[in-house]
Amino acid sequence: MARKTSVPRFTVPSLDPKQGAEVAAILQQRLHALNDLALTLKHVHWNVVGPHFIGVHEMIDPQVEVVRAYVDETAERIATLGSSVKGTPGALVAERTWDDYSIGRADTIAHLGALDVVYQGVIADHRKAAEDTEETDPVTNDMLIGHLHQLELFHWFIRAHLENASGTLATTGDTTEKSGAASGAKAS
Repeated sequence: MARKTSVPRFTVPSLDPKQGAEVAAILQQRLHALNDLALTLKHVHWNVVGPHFIGVHEMIDPQVEVVRAYVDETAERIATLGSSVKGTPGALVAERTWDDYSIGRADTIAHLGALDVVYQGVIADHRKAAEDTEETDPVTNDMLIGHLHQLELFHWFIRAHLENASGTLATTGDTTEKSGAASGAKAS
């Protein structure tokens, strides 16, 4: 989906307004992804069941808190760049490039299998955004790299539940939440 970029009247020093708008457009997609991730994590927190319930239930809330802080930081960077932040649910749904999370009440390992796929997508797109801002805006690049540090750590927490003693990941090769959930459930 092509991003509509409106050029602000001002931006941060060392960027021209067009560059500021381009960086803000990249960040707008990250804002949508982070908002979606926070909501998805909370959805999982409420819908996990099974023998690992309490461990996973309690593991998810700190992730939600950190991701929500990244949402705010990203939105404030967009505003700092002189652009308008689109933080409504309608804008997120209209502009996202991924499907809605599709797993309801399910075993913890099934949710973790689905979250493995979700985190893979979020992290890959965050890395691309960091790469796309590296030359133009080192401040935004630094912010995104900081996010990646924590997002990748959270992804490891998820994957630790899906890995067996020989190092095989139950969700290897899965590209959809449903296949990740099925692989996780099958491995448990």
